[in-house]
Amino acid sequence: MLKADLHIHTTYSFDSTMALQDIINKCLKIGITCVAITDHGTIEGALKLREIAPFKVIIGQEILTSEGEVMGLFLQQSVPKGVTPLKAVAMVKEQGGLFGIPHPFDRIGRWGLPKSTIYSLIPHIDVIEAFNSRTLFFWDTTRTGLFAKEHNIPTSAGSDAHVPWEIGRTYLEMPDFNSPQEFIQSLKQAHTIGRHSWPWPHMVGLWTRLKRHF
Repeated sequence: MLKADLHIHTTYSFDSTMALQDIINKCLKIGITCVAITDHGTIEGALKLREIAPFKVIIGQEILTSEGEVMGLFLQQSVPKGVTPLKAVAMVKEQGGLFGIPHPFDRIGRWGLPKSTIYSLIPHIDVIEAFNSRTLFFWDTTRTGLFAKEHNIPTSAGSDAHVPWEIGRTYLEMPDFNSPQEFIQSLKQAHTIGRHSWPWPHMVGLWTRLKRHF
């Protein structure tokens, strides 16, 4: 069984300073054996980590569309920001990837999609993030689980780590896989171990963005 944290950022995200080697060191220390690197706007960090990591690395990206953030997994190329959600769906699936929604229904304003947009995308969603360690409100997490069950959408989970100590706050125990299709089947058998992070990492991300801006 894998221990998979399916939402991690690297220094290639504008709001993270987490070096690739920091991720490797932390994962080896706590026994994480699979990660999805989902940097904002690029897959460059994910590709580089896959070259050096001694564990499974999924190439992902958080994509800022014209209406809010979506996620691609198993990507070969980055998806540009600013496209419509449906264009993002097409660009992800054209390269054999899976289309997902990160931290849906989260009320803290992390470029979330409007509820109406989430519902309009139901036919295209391959996976939805049912537990994100940075989601602060219990009801937001519960609502996602109910939504996924109602619409029969496989669920993922991740720490949304931007600093090393966050890695593994949430992970899945799931069977190994060798393709996007096997990944979906593994998710259906997965067990979630989820813990919420304290609010202060959001301030770390804000400080990082400000430093890079100025």
